[in-house]
Amino acid sequence: MASIELRQVSKIYQNNQYSVRDVDLKIRDGEFVIFLGPSGCGKSTTLRMIAGLESITSGELRINGQNVNHVAPRDRNIAVVFQSYALYPHMTVAENMGFGLKMRGTATGVIRQKVAETAAMLGLDQLLHRKPGALSGGQRQRVALGRAIVREPQAFLLDEPLSNLDAQLRAEMRTELIKLHRRLGKTMVYVTHDQIEAMTMGDRICIMRDGYLVQSGTPLEVYANPANTFVARFLSSPPINLIPCVARVWANGVSLELNDTCRLRVADYAQVDYRRYDGQPVTLGIRPEDFHARQLNANWQPVMFKVTAVEALGAENIVIGTIADIRFVVRLDRHTLPSTGSTITLYMDPDPLHLFDSLTGDVLPRRASPPLAS
Repeated sequence: MASIELRQVSKIYQNNQYSVRDVDLKIRDGEFVIFLGPSGCGKSTTLRMIAGLESITSGELRINGQNVNHVAPRDRNIAVVFQSYALYPHMTVAENMGFGLKMRGTATGVIRQKVAETAAMLGLDQLLHRKPGALSGGQRQRVALGRAIVREPQAFLLDEPLSNLDAQLRAEMRTELIKLHRRLGKTMVYVTHDQIEAMTMGDRICIMRDGYLVQSGTPLEVYANPANTFVARFLSSPPINLIPCVARVWANGVSLELNDTCRLRVADYAQVDYRRYDGQPVTLGIRPEDFHARQLNANWQPVMFKVTAVEALGAENIVIGTIADIRFVVRLDRHTLPSTGSTITLYMDPDPLHLFDSLTGDVLPRRASPPLAS
């Protein structure tokens, strides 16, 4: 296995354009780390620097405590799985999987044994005689994984390996990759722009933007405590509602004034911390799933919601509408299907809401944490 550490790592291309800026990150032995972010944020460049496929402009990369800035890719003992599979079309599955070992001079018998063991692990043992053109997308992706596994590397780097697959195959391959990580126990670094992959697969998410590592933590930690509006918006589907408002201290506590006709009371646990923002413009962040059709908790606040559109998805309903003429998106259970144009009563859970600085987008600090869901 391998620990990987990036110390103030940067990548600059021509005209002093940064692709990656001062990334500090420690990846533990056997950890499954996800780099998440939009296109062009620097996540793939960071992965390629770890692999040695991109040079490091400044900073230090350490693998198992050793500086590898100038170590050739082949000598880092790291396997890379690309989005494009990169299989040789004229070779069989067995030949593709064993090609790397063959190039290293491994004995034919050893190659045959390792390919057979890996193929059995990945469910490819009946396909070893086929060529890539006779395989489905999911099978080709497993062959690419198998080619990496037979080398027995100390770490795996995966660059959006599932993005070419359809939705059902992606879900199946996510499960297979999780099982594979548990079975092998090897360090894995995985690049994606898909928040579902990030939330379901990784031990830790590293969210990147404009070359910076914005936030790192377990999936649920980052989801529950986003560092800024970018993280809150990116790690939410449908997107989080971000509403300009003003914090006001009233006789009954701190409320958020959305406009002249709508105030939302801040949760009890956050009252003390948010009093300091009295009179300041802030941004309210509340996720679509924090609105409910029934009041299951006494502190949930009723709001009148005018429905303008409904997306019935079967398992759930995404409802778009307005509260006091302000647009909101809410997620309701499949049993609650309001009609367009109707006005319904919803109940907002104030515990998970976030307040962000209206200028910087950074989350406003608070010492207290929301109570655990019962």
